[in-house]
Amino acid sequence: MTALLRFADPMYLLLLPLVPLLVYWYVARGRRQVGTLRYSSIAPIKRADRRRRGRFRHALFGLRAVALTALIVAFARPQTGVTAENVTTEGIDIVLALDLSSSMLAEDLQPNRLEAAKQVAAEFVSGRRNDRIGLVVFAGDAFTQAPLTLDYDVVTTLLGELEVGIIDDGTAIGMGLATAVKRLQGSDADSKVIILLTDGRNNRGEIDPVTAAQLAQALGVRIYAIGAGTQGVARVPVDDPLFGRRYAQMEVDIDEPTLQETASLTGGRYFRATNRESLQLIYEEIDALETTEIEVEQFTRYGELFHVPLLFGLGALLLEVGLGRTVLRKIP
Repeated sequence: MTALLRFADPMYLLLLPLVPLLVYWYVARGRRQVGTLRYSSIAPIKRADRRRRGRFRHALFGLRAVALTALIVAFARPQTGVTAENVTTEGIDIVLALDLSSSMLAEDLQPNRLEAAKQVAAEFVSGRRNDRIGLVVFAGDAFTQAPLTLDYDVVTTLLGELEVGIIDDGTAIGMGLATAVKRLQGSDADSKVIILLTDGRNNRGEIDPVTAAQLAQALGVRIYAIGAGTQGVARVPVDDPLFGRRYAQMEVDIDEPTLQETASLTGGRYFRATNRESLQLIYEEIDALETTEIEVEQFTRYGELFHVPLLFGLGALLLEVGLGRTVLRKIP
């Protein structure tokens, strides 16, 4: 909300220059006027506290000038207003489906595929507004890590806690997609989206990716598929029980034809991320493709404030009259 101040009849403010003119006239007149009084004895004058009374000799005129200024402002009708907005949004329901198979530890994306995917996905989540976001993870099986929610802090926290090994190893892409589709089954959002990220091909689970994509298509769910991995081979850490951790070269094996078919069936797109920078660009492109419609209606309510300067001006006039007839009374 924004507070505003306006005058309903601002033409009256053109009278304000009369106040300094009146002050000038008062000062000029005081310099020209000289009065004389005859006393039979000046003893009472000597006993009078001339400094106390003389100090306030211009107070009556000052009150009159203040009253005139306040009344002019009151006639201009000052008003205060509050501007507010009605925001109508059409949110999008988005489920992130993330591969947690052991191959996601490959270091062709820095620091590795999983960490790069987690960090970029967290940035994507933090940049959304008014969209519900859920999280599904899969390896040899699939489960829901976070249901659809507007609490982005929860989603980003859960993303940060994901590790390889919390699910039996494997790559059940179809199960991951099917679980994500189930999360969106009861959604009434105008747009329902799955962002799938994997680095391999489906080798586990009872549902294959194309069948899961057909389920998504039937429910109006759009799939954006991302294949994460460089071309050729990638370095992967291997934990050896005898010699500890060592590194091996692994062939990058992403089932791009299946991922392309999966995405195209639902009206989505397939992307290939060969490094962290390209992964960031992919999420930025998806972010631009899946925008939330926002309708903003601005309105302003005004309330009258003229009574404040009016009461102040009338008070100054009454004070002038009261003082002029009592403590500041002048001899005619």
